[in-house]
Amino acid sequence: MASLLLAGCSVGPDFKPPSLWSPTSWFDGRPPDPAHLAAAGQRRSHGRPLRVASVPVESPPDPHWWDQFGDPELSALEVRVAHANLDVRLATIRLVESRAQLRVTAANEFPSLNGSAAYTRTQLSSKEFERGLSDAVSSGGLGNLLGNGNTNALRAEAGSIKIPALDEWQDGIDASWELDLWGRVRRSVESAHASLQASEEDRRSVLITQFSEVARDYMMLRGLQAQLAILHDDLRVAQQAVTLTRQRFTGGLTTDLDVENAVSQVDTTAAQIPDLERQVAQQVNALGYLLGEPPRALRDELDRGARIPPVPPSVPVGVPSELARRRPDIREAEAQLHAATASVGVAVANFYPKVTLSAGLNFESLSLRDLGFWSARAYNFGPTISLPIFQGGRLRGQLELNEAQQQEAAINYQKTVLQAWQDVDNALTAYEDEQRRRDALDRSVRSARRALDLAQQQYAHGLQTFINVLDAERSLFNAQGQLASSTATVSSDLVQLYNALGGGWERTFPLRGAQASAAGRAGNPPS
Repeated sequence: MASLLLAGCSVGPDFKPPSLWSPTSWFDGRPPDPAHLAAAGQRRSHGRPLRVASVPVESPPDPHWWDQFGDPELSALEVRVAHANLDVRLATIRLVESRAQLRVTAANEFPSLNGSAAYTRTQLSSKEFERGLSDAVSSGGLGNLLGNGNTNALRAEAGSIKIPALDEWQDGIDASWELDLWGRVRRSVESAHASLQASEEDRRSVLITQFSEVARDYMMLRGLQAQLAILHDDLRVAQQAVTLTRQRFTGGLTTDLDVENAVSQVDTTAAQIPDLERQVAQQVNALGYLLGEPPRALRDELDRGARIPPVPPSVPVGVPSELARRRPDIREAEAQLHAATASVGVAVANFYPKVTLSAGLNFESLSLRDLGFWSARAYNFGPTISLPIFQGGRLRGQLELNEAQQQEAAINYQKTVLQAWQDVDNALTAYEDEQRRRDALDRSVRSARRALDLAQQQYAHGLQTFINVLDAERSLFNAQGQLASSTATVSSDLVQLYNALGGGWERTFPLRGAQASAAGRAGNPPS
């Protein structure tokens, strides 16, 4: 019975992991047919095979999803971001703070021991002794006892008495321990442990965000570089048109209007190059910032090659029921709900009596050499009970606050899960639709290129005006730019899909790290 009393109970609600509905499939029971789409890729258009569609499949996602793009530079950047990104490092510091806070809170489960030692030298006032003696004589009690003659003599000598200084030596140990009868301390430790888990998941969420930011910025950079290369090619085509019109003008086959129109097309194309170069420089700096590098530090490294990383033929997306275990933000929201629930228990326990056992063993002596003797000991022990009687509504207000925070955390958890499903569904839709747009632009570029070739040939033979050549050039240049942008967007949309799936942290911040840190809880010896 005594052991049961000491073990106590934990008041307040017990946390139960929430269970929410999730869709059975990302594809509404109609998964895409990879074989059918792959077969479609064998068809040919204008003598060239069409692109094979990239197909999401319900297989486990690859933690190193960036390797699916087959770009060594992108993979190298992703490896570096986990250790160099400043936001990840800040999240790691916040995790250290949470671990320290857990250790501080868990220390309340153990008795506290404090050693003390003191030395005091006391000099009493002779004047106070003389005044006290005079007061005793004046009151009549001391005079009646000793007689008037003796009291007069004693009063005369009181001023010459010198009181010696006293030395007092003390050492000892004090101990105190709260009997956690109602689980106040246990609930506090439970809340701190859940907060630590939330910090673990927050660090993983930050890492996933930085992985996707690096990949998206990289795709945008390669897309801009591809557009810049296309502009330089378009500029050469426009310059060739100027040469052709000048030759025809010299031969009297056209007017100077065609020459001026051709020169205008060259200047219009050339005017777009500085703006793209500025955007390229900004993207390089953006990637450098994500890697903790100063501006232009990655310029030489990222100037090599401008190919937009192609998407893989299949994209493993897993199943919806696994999303809650894979996305750190969902697990973080669950941990925050756990911490809020435990805090309600702490608020409830504050209404109950607080029982503390305290004890002390001290040695006191007026001489240092006598301090070690057992006869110099002094001790005390016993329980202390503190019962809240009137707090002006503070305890009730704290309980209402914690209960409201628990409800807020529960709603935030539902929002997080719903947002996760929406993120994946939106990313799947955007990825599929942008592929269709890219394929249409690819066909448009092929047709525009053939149209320009025909217009140039007919113009060279005098069968078309130069306006038709300019129109064909503009159509081709515009289609090429849109195709490069769409190709980069397809890769960016796949990055967004990987980000929505919540992968990428498994090997950098694995779960076993969280479990190892959680094992510290109250089991580690306090310090």
